[in-house]
Amino acid sequence: MFVRYLTPAWCKWVEHNRSQIGQLVFFMDDDLLDMNTHAGLPFRYRYKLWKLARRHKNWLQRMGAELWVSTPWLAKKYSSWSPQVLQPQSPYTNAGPQKTLFYHGSASHGAEFEWLYPVFEQVLEQDASLSVELIGNHAVRKQFSALPRTHVLHPMPWPAYQALLARPGRTIGLAPLLESRFNAARASTKFFDITQAGAVGIYANHPVYRAMVRHEHNGLLLPMEQQAWVNAILQLSESEQTRQAMWEQARNLTS
Repeated sequence: MFVRYLTPAWCKWVEHNRSQIGQLVFFMDDDLLDMNTHAGLPFRYRYKLWKLARRHKNWLQRMGAELWVSTPWLAKKYSSWSPQVLQPQSPYTNAGPQKTLFYHGSASHGAEFEWLYPVFEQVLEQDASLSVELIGNHAVRKQFSALPRTHVLHPMPWPAYQALLARPGRTIGLAPLLESRFNAARASTKFFDITQAGAVGIYANHPVYRAMVRHEHNGLLLPMEQQAWVNAILQLSESEQTRQAMWEQARNLTS
């Protein structure tokens, strides 16, 4: 089955192996085969539709492909092809709500992003209820694109960031800090950001955070050892009561 799009390489492969292929199906969930319906769409998108779908219409029919479509409207329009309508089914399961693990870094946190990658990789593999939220540029998006359930937000102005933190739904905030001259001068502002987000924080056991965070009272202070952070994240994820108690102590300090 081909879904929406075809490439010349696949067409060549099908032609070479057609005698060994039983059922050949092309499925579309938009009107991809009529260029008249693409008027008004951006040029690059129209070109994509032509290149990967429209120009292969005659080839699909010549290869004896069945047409499957997503709506009765498409079935009626292409009735000469005797299409089959596939009724949509929900892709969502009842796995329960996701818990958001987040790190809101900046361009100055490149080393911390790199340090966190294997941490995220492990916790996402071991706890299906966790999703990751990052703030970063295009390089960060590319860096983390292979990880499941990971969302990278673009950097934003301060008022927009304040509004983002005010929205509920975040669970565990991370504040790693590697030793460097630049990091030595940082302030403990991430403590306030994480608490404002309604989350409990895991902080580097660094002078920047020691004055603000009491370990296991209003957050966790951990050495910069990746396995220690993995273990702590997984433990916090399992205990809503522990998270709530530490968050309330952190909120008392910020109110």
